[in-house]
Amino acid sequence: MANVERLCASGVYDPPTYTQAIKVTGAQSIVFLAGQVSYDKDGGVAHRGDFKNQAREVFRALKAHVEAAGGKLENIVKLNTYVTDVRYRADLVPVREEFFGKKGPASTLVQVCALAHPDWMLEIEAIAVV
Repeated sequence: MANVERLCASGVYDPPTYTQAIKVTGAQSIVFLAGQVSYDKDGGVAHRGDFKNQAREVFRALKAHVEAAGGKLENIVKLNTYVTDVRYRADLVPVREEFFGKKGPASTLVQVCALAHPDWMLEIEAIAVV
């Protein structure tokens, strides 16, 4: 079973709600999760115009994929989040904490000019160790 340790180097600021680095030992598999968006049951856009519910749908998809690979949310060690407006950050953090708690995976947040569909407000890709 993989051991996931959150850490921060001495002399580097350690934010209370952000993980600077992840050390993994004993991993058997690495799972690369493609960018997830808020799909409805037919492959269309779910929760148009509702950032928080789009985010919840994306995190639910990530959770489902990592569980299908034999892991848990705790096995996700890296998130890359793409938003169409950086002001969504204020709504993203509490939703992410619903799934990961205060100190989640190492993360990057980037604003992009567009995603593959104009109604998607965010896309998140992940790496998990199982």
